Amino acid sequence: MKDKPLRTSVIGSYPFPGWLEFSSQHLDKFGSEDIKEMQDDAARVAIGDQLDAGLDVITDGEQTRFDFNLSFYGFIEGIALEPASPRRFGPPAHDQRGKHAIVGTLAAPRGLGAVEEFERLQRLAPKGVPLKVSVPGPYTLSGRLAPNEEYKDRFAITQALLPLVRKEIEDLVRAGCKEICVDEPSMSCYGYKEDTRRFVSIFNHTVEPARGKSRICTHLCFGNFKGHPVGWRKYAPLFPAFLDLHADEVHVEMANREYAELDVIKPMAEKYDVAVGVIDVKSYHVETPEQIADAVRASLKFAPADRLVFAPDCGLSQTARWAAKKKLANMVAGVEMVRKEL
Repeated sequence: MKDKPLRTSVIGSYPFPGWLEFSSQHLDKFGSEDIKEMQDDAARVAIGDQLDAGLDVITDGEQTRFDFNLSFYGFIEGIALEPASPRRFGPPAHDQRGKHAIVGTLAAPRGLGAVEEFERLQRLAPKGVPLKVSVPGPYTLSGRLAPNEEYKDRFAITQALLPLVRKEIEDLVRAGCKEICVDEPSMSCYGYKEDTRRFVSIFNHTVEPARGKSRICTHLCFGNFKGHPVGWRKYAPLFPAFLDLHADEVHVEMANREYAELDVIKPMAEKYDVAVGVIDVKSYHVETPEQIADAVRASLKFAPADRLVFAPDCGLSQTARWAAKKKLANMVAGVEMVRKEL
């Protein structure tokens, strides 16, 4: 299903324009039609920047989400959102985001909103450009919910969320979405101490409705809230179990980790396409096309061109837009240099 070797892509999120950041803090000043117009305009900005960069695959930049993961809680019944951060002072980091209480049966009768995002993207993007929509996997989605008597632990919460995510994927396929990324960074963050086979089973059951119908991707990183990772940054503990993921493309962050474990893409490429992260979204160093080309050549030592995809390490929502634009443009230019060599 991949249309070219050395494909260029993104994970999902893209920086909000400054006016969207401001407007989202004053939504009470806008009418419902104003907000719809704002959503369209923001998606157009993200689409335009990605097309200008020359990417082979684009998203809507997740411009209508406040967070790649937590925005979905607004669609799920049975959750009481936490009123305040547990730590309000000091350096911004993951521990400033606490747990939300589960106060009823978890359900999403209106769906999770990704279908509407895809339909907007499809309406606004040029015809013929490959489009991708991202949804969080159920294990990652469970991370900010506190267990209770009905849902005893994180895995019980995950099992309750799994059919909700699975149904959203099924609806995306029905809507005509040809590429779906199921983001599961929590699996890579905690795979060193959890049962990796259990993670594989959860993932495979979640994506079953799309298998053979859409290109299934997954994103495995180590966190990027406010530019900080949260997990032990090693891919080795995930394998060989993760070779059995029912995915067409698996993304791993490499640039921020200075290409440690790059050889892990060799066995991966024998099972599915590998998306190598070559843009460090945590750094404001703008990688040059030559640096990107060197990373592509290094990747080619372990995987064939027709199995490789290149993308940023993670979503770009935590990176300033000026840097994101330059980084994407240079990424595409660097990959194109190696394409011409081939």
